[in-house]
Amino acid sequence: MKATSGPLAATAAGQLLRRMFDAAVASAQPSVCVPPHVPDPSELGARGRLVVIGAGKASAVMAQAVEQHWRGRTEQLSGLVVTRYGHAVPCERIAIVEAAHPVPDEAGLQAAQRMLQLVQGLTVDDLVLCLISGGGSALLPLPAPGLSLTDKQALSRALLTSGASIHEMNCVRRHLSAIKGGRLAAACHPARVRSLLISDVPGDAPAEIASGPTVGDPTTCADALEIVQRYGIALPDAAREWLESGQGESIKPDDARLQGNRVHLVATPQQALEAAAALARAGGYQPLILGSALEGEARDVGRMLAGMALQVVRHGQPVAAPCVLLSGGETTVTVRGQGRGGRNVEALLSCAIALGGQQGVYALMADTDGVDGAEERAGALCGPDTLARAWSQGLAPRAALDANNGHGFFGAIGDAVITGPTLTNVNDFRAILIAAGTLAQS
Repeated sequence: MKATSGPLAATAAGQLLRRMFDAAVASAQPSVCVPPHVPDPSELGARGRLVVIGAGKASAVMAQAVEQHWRGRTEQLSGLVVTRYGHAVPCERIAIVEAAHPVPDEAGLQAAQRMLQLVQGLTVDDLVLCLISGGGSALLPLPAPGLSLTDKQALSRALLTSGASIHEMNCVRRHLSAIKGGRLAAACHPARVRSLLISDVPGDAPAEIASGPTVGDPTTCADALEIVQRYGIALPDAAREWLESGQGESIKPDDARLQGNRVHLVATPQQALEAAAALARAGGYQPLILGSALEGEARDVGRMLAGMALQVVRHGQPVAAPCVLLSGGETTVTVRGQGRGGRNVEALLSCAIALGGQQGVYALMADTDGVDGAEERAGALCGPDTLARAWSQGLAPRAALDANNGHGFFGAIGDAVITGPTLTNVNDFRAILIAAGTLAQS
């Protein structure tokens, strides 16, 4: 991945934070986590095939790993996966399609239609290997009957700016889809389906990852309607009628077409945090993992994490410096301004303001897929001099936060973290480093 440049990146603390982030991302690379789960040719029936399908920011690299480790005959392997623009890699037997994220486009719609056609007519001899990672919800935008791609695009924009959690957004998506919420697995029946999941959602529930196209969904149309009403999200008339009539009900976990299918979580946010913790420990810092599933408004989470860091500084609790506070999850941003933002830089800017230039405290917050919000930036760094450097350039940190302009703010002072596509996604990564001697200095 690209090296981070800028004032904070040049410090020892900045370099360690970046290495921890890189270790977290490396632990979730498909080349590491997929090969142990590639099926053996003996699992196919006499005339069976291995059909590979999938969606997500990591799906193309996952497909490549499957091709490289498949020990069966070449002609037994085929498939189609859809990934984000710029995330494709070469494959020989599995077709790779690129489409838009986070707002879906026509390419994603056509790929979803092709995928459903691909799994038609399979038999009990066949095995479907479904490769799912974060971003799959937008990349498989097949609308429910009566809805259009334009409807799905409008809904995506409304959900992304509503302040709804990822669980709430995906509940609505599952009930307005012709492929999510277990529908893709049902279409594969009677073939067996094995799903390999790289989790980007708090709690790692399979039904939430890419809105669960191959697993049963316990939520209902009534749940989706309640979420829409709670956040005041405008729905097309056809979508509201679809939900109110119950026609949008998803495939339930006890559906006979799903029985015998298997799900494997091959990479999770917790595993990524543990990889970062090991690196911190080797560098002489005591790691404390606060949780892999922290949710809430990004600015509130940032302020809370700053409060924990200040508790370490002032009282040596809940762990003494030198230490690193690690956390993951997926925050939300209720968009109020017109700035260039993302949930990680929003949380980091709020954290920096709350820290108030505290000496010895540094932080990195970034998305493990390399894209925070709609920007091709993973996140950013902050440190004791962040606010002072911003003020010296005429920047107002609080005004930037109010405008949801985290990328504009950190970009202007040179502290953006830019990686390029990481080709995986285990959600947000947050690390706050408190240096040795900080307690004595306060």
